[in-house]
Amino acid sequence: MTDTAWFTEARFGLFVHWGLYAIPARRGNNTGTSEWVQRHEHSHTDAYARYLRYFDPDRYDPAAWAEEAWDAGMRYAVLTTKHHDGFCLWDSALTDFKATNTPAGRDLVREFTDAFRSRGFRIGFYHSLIDWHHPEFPVDGKHPMDENEEFKAAASGRDITKYADYLHGQVRELLTGYGRVDVMWFDYSYPEQPGAWGGKGAADWRSEELFATVRELQPRILVNDRLDVPGDFITPEQVQLAGQLKRDGKPVVWEACQTMNGDWGYNRDNLAFKSAGQLVRMLIDTVANGGNLLLNTGPTARGTLEKASVERLRAVGEWMELHERSIRGAGPSTYRPPADARYTQRGDRLYLHLFSWPMRHIHLPGLAGTVEHAQMLQDGSEVLFQDTTTVDGHPDDPALSDEGSLTLHLPENRPETAVPVVELFLRA
Repeated sequence: MTDTAWFTEARFGLFVHWGLYAIPARRGNNTGTSEWVQRHEHSHTDAYARYLRYFDPDRYDPAAWAEEAWDAGMRYAVLTTKHHDGFCLWDSALTDFKATNTPAGRDLVREFTDAFRSRGFRIGFYHSLIDWHHPEFPVDGKHPMDENEEFKAAASGRDITKYADYLHGQVRELLTGYGRVDVMWFDYSYPEQPGAWGGKGAADWRSEELFATVRELQPRILVNDRLDVPGDFITPEQVQLAGQLKRDGKPVVWEACQTMNGDWGYNRDNLAFKSAGQLVRMLIDTVANGGNLLLNTGPTARGTLEKASVERLRAVGEWMELHERSIRGAGPSTYRPPADARYTQRGDRLYLHLFSWPMRHIHLPGLAGTVEHAQMLQDGSEVLFQDTTTVDGHPDDPALSDEGSLTLHLPENRPETAVPVVELFLRA
């Protein structure tokens, strides 16, 4: 069994979607998300490839990216080495459709890995199983040319086995050329999805063979679940789970991948960013349910992080600076939190995250007799409490449980932080 301890300790990571699609910087026909623009606009491979001439990230500074991510509290980072359009950010020997053949003229993956590893991050590679540029990738219901009968006729002889050789070869390049890689994030299989005629899965990718190669080249690497074979962790996308993720009744390792504004790649006109408070609550909610949060940013074509993304990363970092121990190394608790609150737990510390600020006091079911000290996490100030069955003469308060409640007497004024946290020291 692969060791996932570092992964569940980290809890918070950076996802980076970056490639040629940062140039059009739009969704295309107001459909889907921006990194799929070639598909949405049904662009011919040759027409889309013209962006090679203009990809010039002259302001690319991965060390600056790493600093922003580290200060936000992130401890691992996953970069899109190749997305569905087939464009490679590294100097692959197997294709000309790569960053070294753009005005950038260099291996952008190497600069990323060097900068992030130097800052202390674990490194992950996103790699698309799909490749709309490759001459042997068969046209299917998700291909940009799926409605072009002339193109489909010309592509009718494409051989998926030859493409799979290419896929395996590129993965081998990535896992032998950049030192230790901690996460391999494949995307994705679609063997039976509605409308995905000609869909592809494990047999097409030769997933079991590919998985074995990955493990041979990087024995300690974690592999996600999108090869259409079981992986080391599960990756729900753009959803907030209502509870722990389980398989056969047992909790599993999982990671929610989420965007800040609904787009994975850079979209110039999408200003619908989640607030910093929403992002903090998303992180708390994920960890309270036993998961990791992989939060995405889509850099511009010139290589800068969007101002709105940076503002939010800094705001999340401001909260994490004072509340990190309720997230890092923490996980779900068996205690039941009160309404509009979440628990995380790390050993004998129970963390109460208050999504709304109660009036004077809050009742914690099942905690009577279990707590020896309570304090506000942001400043360490004591929170008084009592074991109780009645509060202010109201024995029928629905928040008071049969198993015995603990009542916290909270500060009159809500702390000026995105989500206040009470740290509870549990009795041995």
